[in-house]
Amino acid sequence: MPCHHRNRRQVITGMGAGALALAMPGMAQAQNIGGLLGLGDLLGQASDNALDRLAQPGAFYDDEDIRIGLPLVGNSSRRTGLLGRLAGAAGEMGVLDGLTRTLNDAAGIAAGEAKPIFRAAIDNLQLSDVPGIMREDTGATNYLRRSSNDHLHARLMPLVDGALSQLGAYRTLERLEGDHSWLAALGISRDGLNRTVTDQGLDGIFRYIGNEERDLRANPLDAAGGLLNGLGL
Repeated sequence: MPCHHRNRRQVITGMGAGALALAMPGMAQAQNIGGLLGLGDLLGQASDNALDRLAQPGAFYDDEDIRIGLPLVGNSSRRTGLLGRLAGAAGEMGVLDGLTRTLNDAAGIAAGEAKPIFRAAIDNLQLSDVPGIMREDTGATNYLRRSSNDHLHARLMPLVDGALSQLGAYRTLERLEGDHSWLAALGISRDGLNRTVTDQGLDGIFRYIGNEERDLRANPLDAAGGLLNGLGL
């Protein structure tokens, strides 16, 4: 096999933005990475795959690594004093089990509607960010989170709010507060539920996108190999 084919991935990984521009005339004028070496397609595919998986019924709840919990409940770093004891009691009695499941289902609904939001953020990744993105197995995912987390969070919150309302989470919360007045001490509110699901849901989404990106990079011919071959790299 010719040397330049054997070393294709080393050449790509080691290139800086300037070298890429010299190697491919006109690249310096590119505004984003949408078509650059297939990275935009790779990350877009990774996000689509991740969101499709998380939109499946039970996906968030069934995966303990990303399962969404209520504020305070299950968070050992904040379970101290009276609030900690109340949170522990609520968990042990199963008072909040149904609500917890609903929060995870709401995250799945929001994930299923979030593709355009993530695609728009991916389109804004800049050419100057390519070298760092290409050096790490989850480089594109990591950069997307660093650069777009606040924007994605703001865009996801209305989706989560709608899903929580659709699934009756707010009605359940009102009923629980009526039956167990001490739950108010936990600070669980409508806004708190929305923020909790958005925060933890976004953590799970990025975890899955990173896994998908890693898998796609391990099989470059399936992801962006056609474009790489076309460039002769």
